[in-house]
Amino acid sequence: MLSVEEARGRILSFFSVLPAEEKPLLDCLGQVLAEDLVAPFDVPPLANSAMDGYAVRARDVASATRSPVTLPVSATIAAGSLPEGPLRPGTAVRIMTGAPVPQGADTVVPFEDTDEPDRRNAGRPLTEVAIRSVPEKGANIRPAGEDIRKDATVLRRGTVMRPGEIGVAASLGRAHMKVIPRPVVAIISTGDELLGPGEPYQESKIYNSNAYSVAAAVQKYGGVPWVIGIARDTIESLSAALDEALAPPSLKGRGPGSGSRPPAADMVVTSAGVSKGDYDVVKDVLSQRGKVALWSVRMRPAKPLAFGTLDAPGGRKVPHLGLPGNPVSAMVAFEQFGRPAIHLMMGRKPMPKPTVQAVLEDAIVNHDGRRVYARVSVYKDAAGQYRAKTTGNQSSGALTSVALANGLAICPDDVARLGPGETATVEMLDWPEEVF
Repeated sequence: MLSVEEARGRILSFFSVLPAEEKPLLDCLGQVLAEDLVAPFDVPPLANSAMDGYAVRARDVASATRSPVTLPVSATIAAGSLPEGPLRPGTAVRIMTGAPVPQGADTVVPFEDTDEPDRRNAGRPLTEVAIRSVPEKGANIRPAGEDIRKDATVLRRGTVMRPGEIGVAASLGRAHMKVIPRPVVAIISTGDELLGPGEPYQESKIYNSNAYSVAAAVQKYGGVPWVIGIARDTIESLSAALDEALAPPSLKGRGPGSGSRPPAADMVVTSAGVSKGDYDVVKDVLSQRGKVALWSVRMRPAKPLAFGTLDAPGGRKVPHLGLPGNPVSAMVAFEQFGRPAIHLMMGRKPMPKPTVQAVLEDAIVNHDGRRVYARVSVYKDAAGQYRAKTTGNQSSGALTSVALANGLAICPDDVARLGPGETATVEMLDWPEEVF
């Protein structure tokens, strides 16, 4: 029986970073840069005012410590315009935030430190202004290149594009960037007992929840889910579903779009058909289409697991992850093995889930030497201590136990029991603001 780490290591060895593509800037959010971003110019390109006020020479207003200094206003510079010329000694230029500072000016005095508000209230013209304070030389001026210097490498290849990085790229005039694409994950559920959501209820059937919980996880972690549907327990049905997933792309571009199908899958995920008692047709078809191994992993839930590659047109070898059929098992297995595979294909370094140390309110029993992932709700008590409460029935078929959980509390392989009051490591599924 494989440990979780052994299974994960074997699985990830079959994945590689996808080829880069150029995308519109906003579509790059959450994706990894495949190129360095080098600044073609300074940002800001010219020294500019950090606020609305008056550009002056500090020496001309030095005596304002004793009494206001009145200067004639020679011009107004709006944001987006250029000064008509240098600042004449002994004058002031009215300037807006972001506007270029005229040559000769070395300080900006904010409106509130002048008599402009009084002049406006009295209806007096702004042909001159009284400076009422003496700012430090250079105050309220952003120098050229303060943020970014020309030819500097601002964002490096491998950077994840977050809102800040998107803004930086936009500030350098980039409308497109080269990034690692989101992997397309084809999702196939197997079983004669399954109904699709929206179909009439039948007592002898169950609705196909696995495809949707796995698809949501794919999307959460950055992939493009492609729910192919239900394959029945026949060679023909499962073969047809695999044909759809592995066929070459019929349209250019990646990901689903209006009136189009996604291109060929970068990974295929199936659920059910990987346990010893399952129909042999699932295992037989998968084996005929490539190389698939059935594993037992030292974890609960999700002991049975299948993994390998499927042969696709053009000589491609598409990784296949076979999840257990029980809904909780499918979700826990995908967290441990599907999530890091998606991140690796996207160019992200596979990282473990964030963890906290939490005091258990309920016991976790490990009766067969497997690592137990108990579904828990983590919260902070009045003393600021993390606490974890199990979310009801821990059966691998009780999907509500995942819906109510924000973490997975771990009972290690070699620990028979963690009791109430003991501390457990909890892998956080989410980081709700009310907890953290």
